[in-house]
Formats: sequence, C-alpha cells, structure tokens
Amino acid sequence: MDLKEIADNLIKGKAPEVKELVQKAIDEGEDVEKVLNEGLVAGMSVVGAKFKANEFYVPEVLIAARAMKAGMGILRPILAEKNIKGIGTIVLGTVRGDLHDIGKNLVAMMLEGAGFEIIDLGVDVSPEKFIETAKEKKADLVGLSALLTTTMPSMKDVVKAVGDSGLKDKVKVMIGGAPLTQSYADEIGADGYAPDAASAVDEVKQLLGAG
Repeated sequence: MDLKEIADNLIKGKAPEVKELVQKAIDEGEDVEKVLNEGLVAGMSVVGAKFKANEFYVPEVLIAARAMKAGMGILRPILAEKNIKGIGTIVLGTVRGDLHDIGKNLVAMMLEGAGFEIIDLGVDVSPEKFIETAKEKKADLVGLSALLTTTMPSMKDVVKAVGDSGLKDKVKVMIGGAPLTQSYADEIGADGYAPDAASAVDEVKQLLGAG
C-alpha cells in the first residue's frame, strides 16, 4: 500500500484514518520500520516544517500528534517485540519549581514523531531524578524546559549534576523555554538550546548526529 497516504492523513490530523491505515499496512505484511519512517515520521516532519514556517500553529500540531499517537499505538508493541530501538533515547522534563508543560509536551510529540524514544518526567523535576532516569534508561540526551525566569537556575543545577555524576561525555543536555537564550545555554554549560519545538528536533538531531 501507499504509505504516503498515512503521512497525508497524519498531516491533516485524521487519527482514526491513520490508525486504520497503519493496521492495514501491518496486516498486508508491510515492514514495521518502513511504516514508521515513511508513514508517521514522514508525516510529522512535514508538520514540523509547516509549524516552523508559521503555516501550522499549536492546535494543528497537537491534532497531527494525536493522529501520530494513534498510529504509534499499533506500531509500538511490534517495535518492542522486534526490539527495534528509536534513533536515540531522550529524557525530558520541566525543571524543579516550574509547572509549565505545554511547550515540553509539544517538543516530546515532535521528537517522538521524528523517531526518538521519549521518557517524559513531567513537571517540577529534580536534578537527581533527571540523572537517575538518564542512567537507568541509558539516555543520549536530557532536555530541560522552563517558563519562569525564577526556575532557570534549576537548569544550571541539572547541568552541574550531569557533570558530577560522570555522565558528561555520555549525555548531552539541551534547554528550551520562553525566557531562555543561546547565551544562557552557553553560560550554564548546556550542549544545546532551541527556541521552539520545531527547532528542538533539528537541534537534537545535530547534537546526536542522528540526521
């Protein structure tokens, strides 16, 4: 079957159709990785490009991400069974003291749509929790989000904790959120910074050499 049809329906945010087409592709014996990459990932990368170009806004991205999740619901168990890993494992969270998660959730969806495995720790996450999870899941990157200027110093604590725990050479740290800048990332020793969810995918790929 034409996997582009999956991508097209995903871009339009048609979750039931995406789910149905993914199931159909698997039933027809289509390779699961091919369905993931040429169907869901291809669709989400168009969504990401449109979002970046201001042709799509947050609601369209969220609807497309919901469609992607519907498709992933079918693929995930098969991928797990075949032990097919994503292109990298990312631990995401909003730092301690901060309860904002819309931006972080958007980044999580875009990264999952790009083929990464995401472990989302939620909001108000301590440096210890980031480190513990990164070690346990053998993460490639830790992504930190903050929306309040008062919680930005928590990011510095996480970067320091990564260094102290001996993960510095193994795990990259990326930061994002409205009050943040590249110069702040440089100041605290973070490896990367992204101003928005669409750029976050490009930045992660660059940091991990994954595309």
